[in-house]
Amino acid sequence: MSGPRHDPDLIRPYVRTGGRNRPSRDVRLETVVIAASGPTETLGPDARRVMRLFGGGGRGGLAVADIAAALELPPSTVRILVSELMDSGHLTSPAPAEEGRPGLDLLQEVLRGLRELV
Repeated sequence: MSGPRHDPDLIRPYVRTGGRNRPSRDVRLETVVIAASGPTETLGPDARRVMRLFGGGGRGGLAVADIAAALELPPSTVRILVSELMDSGHLTSPAPAEEGRPGLDLLQEVLRGLRELV
């Protein structure tokens, strides 16, 4: 019989997230995040793996689902890890553009026009 296995893939998701079972923010699989700034030396091993995917911040945005696939971790675990990294300022999500959005009056006028077509 062999000794205990030390395979990193055998770590339970509960342990990877420090006992947390829900993200602290509304982080969905389609949420795109980008690397912000901050030292990564104090982060846990899984959080450092997430940050390495961004390659120094110049890679652009990644969806949470893409991060989960790249790290081969359960999406629920990655959602928690990403929310923690957002809370610490290491990751951020681009804010939706408010400029250039049509006003409510214009949208209602378009809706009226569409209803007249049917």
